[in-house]
Amino acid sequence: MMKKTVFFIIFLILILITNISFASYSTVTMTVVEEPVCTINIGENSKFEKKLISKDLNNKEITIQLQVTNEEIVNKPTGEIILVLDNSDSMNEETSTGEIRKNLVFNSAKSLITNLLKDNDSLKIGIVSFSTNIDASKEGSIQDATVVSELSNNSSILSNAIDKIEANGPRTNLESGLTLANTLFTSQEKNKYMIVLTDGIPNVAINYDKTYYSDDVINKTCKSLQELSNSGINIITMLTGITDENYVPITKSFGEIISEIFGTPSNPSYGQFYYITDDKITDTISEIYSSLISTDKTFKNLKIVDYFPKEIIDNFDFAYISSPNIGKISAEVNKTTNSITWTIPELAVNQTATVQYKLKLKENFNSAIVDKLLKTNEKVDIDYTDFTGSSQTKSSDISPKLRLSEPPAVLPKAGLTTFIIVGSVLLIILIFSGIKILVINNKIR
Repeated sequence: MMKKTVFFIIFLILILITNISFASYSTVTMTVVEEPVCTINIGENSKFEKKLISKDLNNKEITIQLQVTNEEIVNKPTGEIILVLDNSDSMNEETSTGEIRKNLVFNSAKSLITNLLKDNDSLKIGIVSFSTNIDASKEGSIQDATVVSELSNNSSILSNAIDKIEANGPRTNLESGLTLANTLFTSQEKNKYMIVLTDGIPNVAINYDKTYYSDDVINKTCKSLQELSNSGINIITMLTGITDENYVPITKSFGEIISEIFGTPSNPSYGQFYYITDDKITDTISEIYSSLISTDKTFKNLKIVDYFPKEIIDNFDFAYISSPNIGKISAEVNKTTNSITWTIPELAVNQTATVQYKLKLKENFNSAIVDKLLKTNEKVDIDYTDFTGSSQTKSSDISPKLRLSEPPAVLPKAGLTTFIIVGSVLLIILIFSGIKILVINNKIR
């Protein structure tokens, strides 16, 4: 009978200990004491933010978001641009993609105009077309070119003007287009650009020797380009539609004439030179647009390291809500440094990178953290390369803060006075019972 009593008492002690542990987790309350937003400014207008975005205090969990946004302002070109568009009959040819070359070039030119003038009052654009006049008596004169639109910052007017261009010129007098385009520039603006979009090799020039593709045509065209470049005009040329650069029309091949007049893409004679196939027209004109933007404001090699206090790592479960939309992040917390690392190779203008994770209190949390002010994060470090190519390092220790509390009526896990008293009483009973059993056993013997 006495042995049963002893076992019963031991059982009661175990039940008491178990109930104390589980009751403490079920009754402890978690509150968010502070919710500051950790903000680190990068660049001129961009920033990193770490903030608490949701909380489920009943389940003792919170969600934190890391976010970095590139909000840099792109400086659009100022001054004047003249588009010099080839309107020779060859522009009506069907390309390998099944589209008419004129449509590809002209529609891309209209997109270029729209993008350049969007929210940009500091730029004006004019348009000139060139080929040779359908009136043969005017071939080899300035009349081989036509002013399609004077300088304007109205994209609708300019686009409508392009729609009215007819591609019916029999040959290609680039010099006439360059010469007429130069007359549209004003004397006040410092920044001047001339963008030539053509599918033909110059075979006519102003007052040429009446021989197509001759050295006289080549020399006159080169001289015109050289004079424009020397006057400070930025020349950008896109040449497409050349299917056989080995063809020799007179004494020099197409490839040789192209090299003499324009140079090569890697070593252009003047400004920038794009020598492409028809399937690259749209992409190339987009690249031309990018080249006109004064600065590429892309952040590169971003490394964001988020550090946690050891109390958080030991007492809270960590889990990602989802993978970052840009870049890669540590699969789990590094237990040596108590941190996660997020790397982003590039963050372009208007891009936002985001990742979220959850912290949930463990059931077997350490009682020592009750009533303490707990920082969710120790600090965050950011390394990156800015758009000037300089390496930058920034840091912040601003963090949301939590507190765990237990109601006084519930047996506290942090203060074990009640447990010690009850346990001591039971232990005394257990010892007394044990002694009594020994005495009885000795009498029996």
